[in-house]
Amino acid sequence: MPDKPIFDALDPKAFLKPTLLWRLRTDKAGTHECEFSYLTGGMRWEATYNAVAPEKGDRFDIIGWVTLENMSGKDFENASVKLMDGDVARAKPEELASGRMDYSLSLAREASAPAVTERAFEEYHLYTLTRPTSVLDREIKQVEFVRAANVPTQRLYVYDGFKADPRYRGWDYRSIRERPDYGTVSNPKVWVMLEFQNAEKSGLGMPLPKGTVKIYRRDGDGRNEFIGEDRMDHTPKDETVRLYTGNAFDIVGERRQTNFKLDISRKTAEESFEIKVRNHKKEEIEVRVVEHMYRWIQWEIAGQTMEHLKTDARTIEFRPKVPADGQAIINYTVRYTW
Repeated sequence: MPDKPIFDALDPKAFLKPTLLWRLRTDKAGTHECEFSYLTGGMRWEATYNAVAPEKGDRFDIIGWVTLENMSGKDFENASVKLMDGDVARAKPEELASGRMDYSLSLAREASAPAVTERAFEEYHLYTLTRPTSVLDREIKQVEFVRAANVPTQRLYVYDGFKADPRYRGWDYRSIRERPDYGTVSNPKVWVMLEFQNAEKSGLGMPLPKGTVKIYRRDGDGRNEFIGEDRMDHTPKDETVRLYTGNAFDIVGERRQTNFKLDISRKTAEESFEIKVRNHKKEEIEVRVVEHMYRWIQWEIAGQTMEHLKTDARTIEFRPKVPADGQAIINYTVRYTW
C-alpha cells in the first residue's frame, strides 16, 4: 500500500456538465485533508484608483481598490485570496496575460492588519487579502488596498504641435526627408498631465498594480467633480506616475513652417518653424513644447530664439513661461545631413 494518498481522476466525458471527482487510495482509513492546485478561467481582477484634490492646489488624496469578479460557476466561501500582478505570460487564453487571480481555498485566521499586503514574488508582485473573503459566483466585490492623503502632484502642460496626417501613411524615409509639406499640419491642443512620485515621502511607496485612475476636484459647494481619467501601468516603488487628464481649455498652441531648403547635391535640408502658445488664464504658466526631429537621424539646431533641452536622440523640448492673457513665441531652425 502507498505511504501517501494517491488520486485517480474519473473520466470527465461521463458527465454532462463540468465536474471534478477523485478516487482516493491510501493505506490509512478515515478522513484525510487534501490540497490540490489548478488553473481555471472565469475569474479576473483589476485595480482602480480615485484621486481627489481640494478646491485649490495639486495635492491629491489617493485611494486604490481591487475589484474581484467571479464568473467561474463556483462559489468560493471564506477563501484566502492572492492576486498576482505583472505581465504574466500565458499562451492561451489571451486575456489571462494581463492579470491573474490565484485562489487558495484554505481558511485564514482573522487578523487586525491592512486589508491587503504586498510582497515581491518571482518577477511579479503578489497581493494577499489578509482576511478570508467570500466571492460568490456572478459576484463583483471591491477591497481597498491603498490609501494616501496629501500626495504632492505636479501639473504639466505639454504642447506637441506635430499632427500625424493620414496622407503621410506609407511614406518612405526619402519622401519624409525631402518633401517640404511633411509635418506641416498643426495640432492646436495642449495636454494637461499630472505627475507624482510613488514614494514613501509622498505617502505611497508600495508597488502599484496597473489600473484605471479617476481624477476629481472638490468644488466650492463641497462636491467632487470629475476632471479626467487615465490608465496607469505597473509602477514599482520610487518610480514616477504620469497621467493624462485631457486638453486645456484656455491654452492654445499653433505651429507653422516658415522655411524649407533642400540641397540634394550637398545632401542637406534646413527647416524652420514658428510656434506660438497663447495663455487665456489669469495666471502665468509653463508649457513644455515638444518638437520631433523626424526627417533624419543626423541633425543639429542651426538657430533658435530660446534654449532647448535634448530629451532623446530625435526630440527636443522648449519650456517657455507664458504670461497671463499673453503668448510665447518660439522660432528655431533645424539642419539635417545625410
